[in-house]
Amino acid sequence: MKVLLIDDHPLILSALQSVILGLGGDVTVTGAGSAGAARDILKADPDFDLVLLDLHLGDADGFEVLAEFRNQYPALPVVVVSASDRMSDVIRAIDLGAMGFVPKRSSNETLFEALRMVMSGGIYVPTMAMGSGRPEPVPGGDTVPSVLRVVRERAEDSGFQTAPKPLASLGLTPRQTDVLALLLKGMPNKLIARELKLSVETVKDHVAAVLRTLGVNSRTQAVLAVSQMSNQGGLSAWSQSSR
Repeated sequence: MKVLLIDDHPLILSALQSVILGLGGDVTVTGAGSAGAARDILKADPDFDLVLLDLHLGDADGFEVLAEFRNQYPALPVVVVSASDRMSDVIRAIDLGAMGFVPKRSSNETLFEALRMVMSGGIYVPTMAMGSGRPEPVPGGDTVPSVLRVVRERAEDSGFQTAPKPLASLGLTPRQTDVLALLLKGMPNKLIARELKLSVETVKDHVAAVLRTLGVNSRTQAVLAVSQMSNQGGLSAWSQSSR
C-alpha cells in the first residue's frame, strides 16, 4: 500500500511516517511538507492508495487542498489527520469528500483502525461528545447538536445517557438499509439505482425516508449520525452487522 502523508511540521511528519509503516511490511510512505510538494508528487506518480492530509499547511488551506484532490483524483481516498477535533471541521471535511477524520491526539491503534476502515471502503469519523453545551456553528447555518439531537434523544429515551441507540433498532427496511450503506460510500442516486436495480425515483424516496428516520437533512449529517450510533466512531461495524 502506497501512502502519501502531507504535513508541514517535520517532527509530526516523521512520527506519522513511522506509525503508518507499522501497518505492515507492504506499506510505503512518501512524505510531503507542503501542498505544493504533494501536488508535484501526485502529478509525477498518481498511483497512491491513500492520502493523509493535515488541514493546517503553510502554503495552502487544507480544506481547499482536500477539495482539489477529491476533484482531480476522485478514486484516491483522503483521510484528514488534524490537530483540530472541532465537529464543524469534521463535518466540513466529510462534506468535501474526506473518507476519514482522525484527530492527532488519537492513539496509534485508533489511527490504524481508521486507515483499515477507509481502505475497506468505510468512512471513519471520531466519536464526538453528545452531551449538552453551546451549539457550534457550522457551514450552512446548521448546528452540530441539532444534527445529532435525534441520536441523543433516542439514547436517553432508551435509558442510556451515553450509549447511542443501535441503528438496527430504528426500523429501517432491508432496502432502506441497502440504500443507506451505498449512500454512506458517497454514491449518487443514479449509481445506487444501478447497483440495486431500482429506478432513480425509487432511490430518491428511500433516501428521503432514511434521512427522516435519522433526523437529518443531508448525507454528511447521515454519516455523522450513523457513526455515533455505531458506538465506535466509524461505519464498518454497523455495515457488517446489518447485512
